[in-house]
Amino acid sequence: MESYCVIDVNQLSKKGCLRAGCSSTCQWIVGNEVFSINLCAEAERLHLSYTLRVEGGEHENTAETIPIVHLRCRFGGSRAYFICPVPGDGTDCGRRIIKLHLSRRHFLCRHCNQLAYASQYEETWQRALRRANKLKQRLGIGVGIDEPFPVKSKGMWARTYSFQLNEILQAEIAANEARTNRFKRLLAQVDNDLQADQPEGKR
Repeated sequence: MESYCVIDVNQLSKKGCLRAGCSSTCQWIVGNEVFSINLCAEAERLHLSYTLRVEGGEHENTAETIPIVHLRCRFGGSRAYFICPVPGDGTDCGRRIIKLHLSRRHFLCRHCNQLAYASQYEETWQRALRRANKLKQRLGIGVGIDEPFPVKSKGMWARTYSFQLNEILQAEIAANEARTNRFKRLLAQVDNDLQADQPEGKR
């Protein structure tokens, strides 16, 4: 399944779906179809059951069990984590993770499903622009270029506010420079292609 689905242990925990005896359903829209899985929680494990379309258009029922571990938090309470199950030999990959991804046939961690982060495919200017937007959001600033900058919030040190604004400025400068260099390379390539298309006597 190219458009894989994700289950998040934090979201399930907040909704009470990890309480022993709880049964629930998760749904996603994949292409023009609705894909759903049934969840059944027990102590320290979560049972998943779902139907996948396999080669030839046939449907295959799949069931798997995801181990769950609860770790104590420093200031009280506990936090749940999935333990990634690697199918086939009955062993676990050993990673405590927040999210499981459905890619191909099983819900596994990103590493076992060999899934790359979207940021790994970003160009330099896209990465810098994403950083600038993330820094803006920390200050409550919209991501648009014309969005006004808020005044320093009460209680924030002027030095901290100045440092954060400078970080945003440097990230946007880096994004603009990288984007400009990209367009320059594209224009140079177009010019080379145009010259190559011209007859020999007109070059």
